[in-house]
Amino acid sequence: MQKTRPFHRRKEVVIFLGCALALLGLGGRLAHLMVAESEHYATLAQDLHERERSIKAARGRILDRNGIVLADNRTVCTVSVIHSQIEDPEQVIDVLAKELELPEETVRRRVEKVSSIERVRQNVDKEIGDRIRNYGLAGVKVDEDYRRYYPFGSMASKVLGFTGGDNQGIIGLEVEYEEELSGTPGRILTLTDARGVELADTGESREEPVAGNDLVTSLDYNIQKYAEQAAYQVMEQKQADSVSILIMNPKNGEIYAMTNVPEFDLNDPFTLLPEYLPDAQTEETDAQTEAAGASDAEKQSTAGNTLTGEALQDALNRMWRNGCINDTYEPGSTFKIITASAGLEAGVVKPEDSFSCPGFKIVEDRRIRCHKVGGHGAETFVQGIQNSCNPVFIEVGLRLGVDRYFSYFDQFGLNEKTGIDLPGEAATIMHKKENVGEVELATISFGQSFQITPVQLAATVSSLINGGTRITPHFGVSVQAEDGALTGVFRYDDDRRILSEETSGLMRSLLEQVVDGGSGKNAYIEGYRIGGKTATSETLPRSANKYISSFIGFAPADDPQVLGLCIINNPQGVYYGGTIAAPVVRGMFENILPYLGIEKAKSKETEVKQ
Repeated sequence: MQKTRPFHRRKEVVIFLGCALALLGLGGRLAHLMVAESEHYATLAQDLHERERSIKAARGRILDRNGIVLADNRTVCTVSVIHSQIEDPEQVIDVLAKELELPEETVRRRVEKVSSIERVRQNVDKEIGDRIRNYGLAGVKVDEDYRRYYPFGSMASKVLGFTGGDNQGIIGLEVEYEEELSGTPGRILTLTDARGVELADTGESREEPVAGNDLVTSLDYNIQKYAEQAAYQVMEQKQADSVSILIMNPKNGEIYAMTNVPEFDLNDPFTLLPEYLPDAQTEETDAQTEAAGASDAEKQSTAGNTLTGEALQDALNRMWRNGCINDTYEPGSTFKIITASAGLEAGVVKPEDSFSCPGFKIVEDRRIRCHKVGGHGAETFVQGIQNSCNPVFIEVGLRLGVDRYFSYFDQFGLNEKTGIDLPGEAATIMHKKENVGEVELATISFGQSFQITPVQLAATVSSLINGGTRITPHFGVSVQAEDGALTGVFRYDDDRRILSEETSGLMRSLLEQVVDGGSGKNAYIEGYRIGGKTATSETLPRSANKYISSFIGFAPADDPQVLGLCIINNPQGVYYGGTIAAPVVRGMFENILPYLGIEKAKSKETEVKQ
């Protein structure tokens, strides 16, 4: 009988133990996967067999102060294809090309693309979407979502702004209040087999979207309408390049109207207005037709005109610009309100102070002229404001001196942005203090050689005549749910005193006299106490002989409740602010004051006597 050698026996034991350990390890790993990580791998398996389609949330509406809807939603459809589920590609291509009015090549490219889901076109009219759905084409999905709709077309276009194909804000209030308006998207989940084909009997699960909140603004539909009508009328009459008008409450900063004409169509924001198009236009190509139903990025590259790429985008940006906040200009004589307020507050000038205007004032080696070549002769400070006399304000500025003038510039808030709730606010462009000599100070004193935005001028003047409290110009008032329930109120920092009440009251009286017999007499309305200031400034380069005419006015002069600013860029013919801009504000006030319930004064007392 043969004996087994011990070496072989030991080898068999080792192999047995190794196999046992391996099996034990595999068993442990399997137990770990089945117990500890079961949820993780179940999720992966579910994801592998789930297909997700998003459901857009209804965007919150934008309302005016009286509840009139300025921005709303329309039900539209998104048409998509799922490559793995298409049974008859040629039929799908034929139907979608015909119903969506897209080139066959475009539809074919998207239908034949191998992807989990391919979007063919967004923002399809619901009627067309329903027709496509009724074909019952395998692999074609028609999902309802929302498209922004603006009931009044171009009204307040550069304030409201618009949304892109993804329903997100691009400019204006639409982007500024994106968080409040956007809502939360929902989704549709369907189950598929390993090939990606939807399982017929499993149905689909939905997570419903949550609508965005409504934004209540200070805009007033009627006042905005008055402002736009006035702006278009004077632009046509004076063949001006553009006109900007701003109407606001000087007590709390609420903006009732803001227009920068020409305005653009909010429902078609990628079509350039004629003012921004080159003279020669080309016919719309097939590619441009395709872009008309494609993404916003494609629309921007082909907008039915000769401009393309960067040139097109630059033109669109110019069309979308809000001149009241994005652009700066030399304010001219309207800025004399700031110089007068600083001078009176500092005590360097009094209403009865005497001045002499020979038609110019020599500062260092410069001869700086008055707008009245022959001069105004002897005049008081009150008369200097009425006459908008440059030498008078140069003298006030020189009395203040550079340091003190710049101190008031800071105190009045002119070196900081207003904080208006619109994107892209420009900052004041001012000399560095160390570079300002007497000549520069002289020109600053009557509103030249620096630039500010129209909204900065309006906000500062409002603050100087409302009792001396700095206000924040704004549109946002509150946020409310779809059912009208209030969910939030916006607060603004409006308690910083920048001028004494005494000086503020004096400025109101002085500016009332500008309208009551001074350079602003064309803004006078019988029975109403109106205050204001005219301006005529020359644009750079001076050799171009282009002017900006403007007028800023407020009423009632003794208790300001509304302030209006009109700026006319490059008017043809007569260009003086008192002649062409003041009547624009008067015409608006004739409608706005009764509309706001502001009654005519029974009697008027002049608070400052000459």
